[in-house]
Amino acid sequence: MKRTVYCLFFLFSIVSLNVQVVAQSTIFDFTVKTIEGVDFPLSGLKGKKIMIVNVASKCGLTPQYAQLQELYEQYKDKNFVIIGFPANNFGAQEPGSNEEIKAFCTANYGVTFPMMAKISVKGEDIAPLYCWLTMKTENGVSDEEVTWNFQKFLIDEQGRWVKSIAPKDSPHSEEIINWLNGD
Repeated sequence: MKRTVYCLFFLFSIVSLNVQVVAQSTIFDFTVKTIEGVDFPLSGLKGKKIMIVNVASKCGLTPQYAQLQELYEQYKDKNFVIIGFPANNFGAQEPGSNEEIKAFCTANYGVTFPMMAKISVKGEDIAPLYCWLTMKTENGVSDEEVTWNFQKFLIDEQGRWVKSIAPKDSPHSEEIINWLNGD
């Protein structure tokens, strides 16, 4: 309920600024910032399967970075991309700056999949993309609260929400591999 209120507050704030609000029908309607601070229009990913993951450097699930990188390497040439969104929403497990996060991911896990700027994935300051990912009224499919670091959202080639995968589920889970292979 709080998530709905926060997202609605965000939308009403936009309206009060006389900005035209357009329904976010697909993920391709969003532009996010890379970890380097550059605009990254998600429309550039049309035709690719996308996995969005909220990540953290000081979490018990942080070793999933290695599995995510392996999955990315295996499928990146098959129209698939992983996008990591650092977030400090759970147990203050991502306290670093964007520069520190990038250095950590590169040095410890060799991450080459796109990493975005640190955001909030729940609460009063939830990022607009995560409003779309977590609210059926926005994504048209399901309400899915982000429950912890490394929750995975699967998006199809047309930018539509497909499924949410639990944080503890491996990036190599049968469910994800089957989705990637079209099963």
